[in-house]
Amino acid sequence: MYKRIILPILLLIGATALFPSAPPATEVRAVWLATNYGLDWPHNHTSVEEQKRELTAILDNLKAHNFNTVIFQVRGRGEVCYHSQIEPMSTFIAPSGLRFPTFDPLAFVVEECHTRGLECHAWVVTYPLGKDQHVRSLGARSVTKRNPSITRQFRGEWFLDPGDPQTDDYLLQLVREIVAGYDVDGIHFDYIRYPEQGENFPDDGTYYLYGGGKPRQEWRRDNITRFVTKAYDRVKALKPWVQVSSAPLGRYRALNGNDEGWTALESVSQDAGKWLMTGKHDAVYPMMYYKEDLFYPYVDDWLEHANGRIVTPGLGAFRMIELEWSRSDILNQVDYTRRRDTHGQAYFRAENLLSDTDGILMALRPYYGFPAKLPPMTWLNSSPPDSPQDLRAETNEEGIFELFWEKDNRERITYNVYRSETDTLSLDNAEKLIAAGLRQPLYTSRVEANDKAYYYYITASDAYHNESRPCIPAFFYHSHTVK
Repeated sequence: MYKRIILPILLLIGATALFPSAPPATEVRAVWLATNYGLDWPHNHTSVEEQKRELTAILDNLKAHNFNTVIFQVRGRGEVCYHSQIEPMSTFIAPSGLRFPTFDPLAFVVEECHTRGLECHAWVVTYPLGKDQHVRSLGARSVTKRNPSITRQFRGEWFLDPGDPQTDDYLLQLVREIVAGYDVDGIHFDYIRYPEQGENFPDDGTYYLYGGGKPRQEWRRDNITRFVTKAYDRVKALKPWVQVSSAPLGRYRALNGNDEGWTALESVSQDAGKWLMTGKHDAVYPMMYYKEDLFYPYVDDWLEHANGRIVTPGLGAFRMIELEWSRSDILNQVDYTRRRDTHGQAYFRAENLLSDTDGILMALRPYYGFPAKLPPMTWLNSSPPDSPQDLRAETNEEGIFELFWEKDNRERITYNVYRSETDTLSLDNAEKLIAAGLRQPLYTSRVEANDKAYYYYITASDAYHNESRPCIPAFFYHSHTVK
């Protein structure tokens, strides 16, 4: 059985009146949902049911504000938020001495996201393993104990050594567990780089064995790219529709002689532009937690390296607390990313956004006044599915308006719902889109019986987000007396 999500359709109509131009009908609207330290979730460490209630409340809030992508942290520093044969369950989910054998957070969040028409991407912290105290708390299941040869201690913290090919093998086991074992929509790598100020990272031994005469900085870049290539190919062999992405540093490379602060390429050996250009990434969500001249030209630079892939700048909602940014700082960045035709926006992190820091969530309402579809990954597959069939509309005995149609039995089909006052429809008109990402052939809502009449349309999207042509519409009067 599937769950019915009843949406107040009237709240969606006219919601963008304050916005000078209509929002796009296709746009990534993502948040990072952090589980490390229980930052976004869970705040309750003793009750599974309370943890579930906390998580579903977050997802309900995101859905209500027309977000469509949840980047859920499934691996922190050497511990995970799913049932793994390799690494221990996060102590923020199951503290020492407590066992939750039936609760698998990743399985739960994937199901709950899909019920709400949200995508769920598995966020993996790649190389860092944590400080000494944390590593000791994991005991014998820590990789530092089980496979110490691939770990290194640097400035009081432990890391996997990117230069050792056995590190690739270890991480690929985790990738396989996640992608093969769960219906995730994406695998998303964080800290997929060398440590900051890592010139003296202790990799002399691996450099001697594997350096091949390359300059060390070039070798380090190649090490990260080697793993990215293996991970991309492994994911596509398992489930080709799963999006492979990462969160590189917000500035890819130094521009116009401006080398202030970090850049991905020069500072941490992270050649993310190359990953896009060589087709070993489907998307980047760069952490663009800067303002003005440290933001705008670097957005343009990512777009120069996009190679047709998805570029979704990560916006620093947390900066409104840490650096006292105003909400206008964030809104100006949203405006710019739309003008430059990036593929959307992502926010770090969920609680900073959903707690309405400095009114940012309310200020975003006119920007996200309608649902949005996700960009198609045409480099993987560009063939749209067939249109849905046999659309019917009625009001049930409880006064709920229902649309239902014939289910498409092909793998991972989702549905989008449009309504129009005329018998013409543009799929690029966000004001006509009233639901996206539905997993079942049913849409329900409470609609005022005001004697208005509409044409309703359904389209189907495949796992790559290619969208079909609209179905034959259903025409319906919302009236107590006329059907």
